[in-house]
Amino acid sequence: MVARIQREGFDQVMEAMAYTWFNRFMALRYMELHDYLDHGYRVLSNRSGSDIPEILEQAVNVDLPGLDMNKIVELRLAGDKDNELYRILIVAQCNALHRAIPFLFESINNETELLLHDNLLHSNSPIRNMVNEVDEELRSEIEIIGWIYQFYISEKKDEVIGKVVKSEDIPAATQLFTPNWIVKYMVQNTLGRQWLATYPASPLRDKMEYYIEPAEQSEEVKRQLDAITPKELNPEEITFLDPACGSGHILVEAYELFKAMYLERGYRTRDIPCLILEKNLYGLDIDDRASQLAAFALMMKARADDRQIFDRDVRPNVFAIQESRGLDGGEIARAVVASRKTDAVSGRAGQRELFPVAAQQDIHFEDKAAVLEQDIDALLGLFENGKTYGSLITVPEEIAEKLPFIKQTAEECLRDGPELSRKYAENLLPFVRQAELLARQYDIVVANPPYMNNGYFNNMLKRFANKKYSLGKADLYGCFILRNLDLCDENGFVGMITIPNWMFLWSFEKLRYEILRNYSIDSLVHNGRGIWGSDFGSCSFVIRKTAVTKYRGVYKRLFDKQGSVSIVAELERRFFEHRDYGVFSDDFKKIPGSPIAYWVSQRVVNIFNEMPTLRAEVFSEGPCKTGNDEKYLRCFWEVDVEKVGSANDWCFCSKGGGFRKYYGNIGILHIKPKVVYIFRGNIPQKI
Repeated sequence: MVARIQREGFDQVMEAMAYTWFNRFMALRYMELHDYLDHGYRVLSNRSGSDIPEILEQAVNVDLPGLDMNKIVELRLAGDKDNELYRILIVAQCNALHRAIPFLFESINNETELLLHDNLLHSNSPIRNMVNEVDEELRSEIEIIGWIYQFYISEKKDEVIGKVVKSEDIPAATQLFTPNWIVKYMVQNTLGRQWLATYPASPLRDKMEYYIEPAEQSEEVKRQLDAITPKELNPEEITFLDPACGSGHILVEAYELFKAMYLERGYRTRDIPCLILEKNLYGLDIDDRASQLAAFALMMKARADDRQIFDRDVRPNVFAIQESRGLDGGEIARAVVASRKTDAVSGRAGQRELFPVAAQQDIHFEDKAAVLEQDIDALLGLFENGKTYGSLITVPEEIAEKLPFIKQTAEECLRDGPELSRKYAENLLPFVRQAELLARQYDIVVANPPYMNNGYFNNMLKRFANKKYSLGKADLYGCFILRNLDLCDENGFVGMITIPNWMFLWSFEKLRYEILRNYSIDSLVHNGRGIWGSDFGSCSFVIRKTAVTKYRGVYKRLFDKQGSVSIVAELERRFFEHRDYGVFSDDFKKIPGSPIAYWVSQRVVNIFNEMPTLRAEVFSEGPCKTGNDEKYLRCFWEVDVEKVGSANDWCFCSKGGGFRKYYGNIGILHIKPKVVYIFRGNIPQKI
């Protein structure tokens, strides 16, 4: 504990311990309500309504590994040792779940046990609050975990929002939970769209209420689509990534759709959960606590379909991106390689097995080991700032091709190496796994990405975005649009929900042009304000990663007046009732700045396309000027008020100036016939 505090800082360690136990309590609460605990007793509550948890009432009958039953009986009979007894039972329960859910229930024989709350049975304990303040019916759906987690970090979000954000505060500053119907829209119109393109008669269509039927296309477009649409799909080969998965809401919805696909293809129900977790779903996030909950949510979906899932040694492909800052890459590499060298010298393995990549080359063992050390050091260097850049990190090809060998080396060291080397190998493997996920491409990429205007980027993130994602650097979500398209396989689909300013602002003009030139907008739902409260609007959209000439996308506008705010339920209703716009993506490029102005009529588009621009006819010398300030500018008190107004020679005019908190920079402009001038005003300090 002391060493960890010295390395990470007291506040960081205490926060990590707090969310670790919070996550465990949430998981135990969900599992006890669904009767997923083998002994059959509730751990945090009591069906009778008593404040004494069932597991404490039945302590002498509970069968959990590692319990000293003599000690349990002694404490139970003592009458005043319930707090001590309950702590023992909680720890035993967490250890019992370690084998099935190790990413959330680490074996508790370390410092985390030291910080388990002492007064778990008190009326104001975290457990009592968790049980009493959230209705049991609300906990019946796995999405409740995401909602509770968002409220858990809300205070931290309030602390850091509106400031330059430190790397460790990025999760709290950027996470927003997505309403379920928008998640369904994104998943159904990416994964579901791909399935229906190949199997248009699939019964899956009737199960996807938020699926948007494609617009009617020309024969030319139909031929293009037919050429890129596979004639059949194997559900085991479809891959789905959420690169900013949070607590797993999107992955959970994708699980349900994959399940329907497998059932349609005739798979046995009990085989499906393992296949989905191992072959279809992938998730990444920079937030350790959120990724724990995402993996747990998927395990609970699988447990609902397969009672034996905990015994099948299956793990969700959901990981928190780790950073190597503070780790000595060379030291880790040398320790891992040293164990391999020991194996070679002792005869337990030959050089061909130790270094299969270079086995046929006439290179000495020491030289091969040096190459491996360089590769491991390069891999760790890639993730030096992993918690800041997250899924925006790209894995160079020269590192990606070395990953299988590095992984093999670490796994063999973990299995057969000396104790110290095994520890180093254990530290190395998470970086191999996250690099593997970031180095490949996926059929479907769906995300609610982090949002942060570049004015709040810390210097490190700003330099990274400028260098790697210059087209989207105006906001973190713009970087993720580009990264998600890169992570998506050719002809695949990207689904996202973002702030809508990328559709119009000049700072995203190059990003828009990149999308319109190289890809096709399949559908877009312009939500307006209300999805995330009244502060700002949102839009959700699906992009097909291929440029289909003259493709017509489908657009929905869920608001009538710009800036109006509606509740989430009202926006959902409008999704079904408001009209669709069928628009050619190519038309947007005909309008200066390429705004995603889907509501503009074809006549207006033609005017932009056919008529000359004002820029072709006139030019400006620079900032607007009167040409003669002494002649045309007056302070407002210098002119008779009766001579000011639209029918007179003078009018009020504003044109910048120094800072005025409430009102100011008002001057008066002299208007000559058929001439309009704009000027910088000047007023007394007291105004």
